[in-house]
Amino acid sequence: MNQPAAEDRHISPWTTRQKIGRVFWWFVQATAWRWSWHSWYGWRRFILRRFGATVDPTARLRPSVRIEIPWNLTLGPNSVVGDRANLYALGPITLGARVTVSQQTHLCAGTHDFNQPDMPLIRPPINLEDDAWIAADAFVGPGVIVGEGAILGARGCAFKDLEPWTIYGGNPAKAIKARTQSPLTVAE
Repeated sequence: MNQPAAEDRHISPWTTRQKIGRVFWWFVQATAWRWSWHSWYGWRRFILRRFGATVDPTARLRPSVRIEIPWNLTLGPNSVVGDRANLYALGPITLGARVTVSQQTHLCAGTHDFNQPDMPLIRPPINLEDDAWIAADAFVGPGVIVGEGAILGARGCAFKDLEPWTIYGGNPAKAIKARTQSPLTVAE
């Protein structure tokens, strides 16, 4: 059997250290994380920090949350990630203060450069600014900034930045109406 030419071989975008870390994380997430009690938020924050995530002491994640590459994750004060959310952090994912990521959402910080013949992996960051809410079963794509106070409605799909204090819905997400700013947020 002939070997492919060197230029045709797949080259992994991951270092050996990253591969080992991902395997170790997979094991910990499948056991100590997944089997933790519902209310053990501190335990899950502790685990994430051991894997290099930046996690505020008030952030809360459910035990059914799936995270790829936790060292690319930043969770701000009082941010919440709901059941079965998928944080696919191939690139950085940042949640600001008081951000809600509802159940079964998918934040995908990785894609491929389809303009290149070998379609190399690229890892554009996702940033959910303060007071944003990503509702149930929604999708946020690579490189998207969800502006302060923006809402992406249930099953919405964001492929472009969402303006602050605006409610979006649909696939692709379209602005539905302005959201009034909370008096608590204004006072801060």
